[in-house]
Amino acid sequence: MLKDRLRTSAILITIVSSLVYLDGNYSLAGAEGLWLLPLLLFFAVGTSHDAVTMLIKSGRSVDRLATLVGTTLITATGYIPHLWPLTGDTYPTDCPVGRLGWIVIGSLLATFLIIATEMRRYGIESNAATDQDDGAIQDPGDVHPSRRQGALERICNGSFIAIYVGVPLALLVALRSLGSGNWGLAALLTTIAVTKSTDSGAYFTGKAIGKHKLIPRLSPGKTWEGSIGGTITAIAVAYACLTWLFPAVAGEASPPLETPSIAALSSPWVGAVVLGALLAVIGMLGDLAESLVKREGDAKDSGHLLPGLGGVWDVTDSLIMAALPAFLCFSAGVAG
Repeated sequence: MLKDRLRTSAILITIVSSLVYLDGNYSLAGAEGLWLLPLLLFFAVGTSHDAVTMLIKSGRSVDRLATLVGTTLITATGYIPHLWPLTGDTYPTDCPVGRLGWIVIGSLLATFLIIATEMRRYGIESNAATDQDDGAIQDPGDVHPSRRQGALERICNGSFIAIYVGVPLALLVALRSLGSGNWGLAALLTTIAVTKSTDSGAYFTGKAIGKHKLIPRLSPGKTWEGSIGGTITAIAVAYACLTWLFPAVAGEASPPLETPSIAALSSPWVGAVVLGALLAVIGMLGDLAESLVKREGDAKDSGHLLPGLGGVWDVTDSLIMAALPAFLCFSAGVAG
């Protein structure tokens, strides 16, 4: 188990480090983040696949293919503004859609796609079953009510998963786009480091002094002491990132000047406390949200794609919830 975990972690770290290096050194101005697209789509599709599997195990109905395509569509729309520099032009600042608006459009298109999938298949299975029992049905509207179940459930479940996974990961693309040069890359790396360090801090603190269970019905291993330790760890990592990582990665790059900021957040300690505590708490909620779904599906891990680590969702659970507060914090002036 430990051997598999170390091997998988080493492979992931190597791939992530390579793509981050390429993105930080060989990105086209205005199209930063394109090197990270394969990695982002892997996590988007993998997480969506795990979530669909969990819902099916819990007895829910969901169309896997339509959900995966919808998730990919939402995630990819975050990159649409990055296509302009590839043609030698710049993304128009006066575009009514803006940059985040494409994510909204992608969410609507994904929902419409899932609905259209159910419209195409609606009545086919029911008609086939009725043909065997009662003869051919002339009008699909004549299907017996007991044989119409499933379409609305699949629409709701598929749309939820696509939006739940796709929108936060598309926000990570927007986070990478903040500021100039590698400023957004520093913000993205800080978000990942702070969020994932919370898990480690909570684990080791809980193992050492954890006594009071947090929510034993959902996650028996989590304790209040571990949560506090995870939060303190996140604040310390946030301070280290804001103090040393940003200068090393961003260099002379500037923050998003067009965004109104809160001056107090530019202080490393204030920014670290706000960013670290917020991402720690929200990230733990994301972890518990996944635990809720796993309990419904009676599963220990969300999947088996990453040996030793479990499923892809086991890696992205906290980051999915932390994407929005991270984007808001950096837009509000954390790190300048």
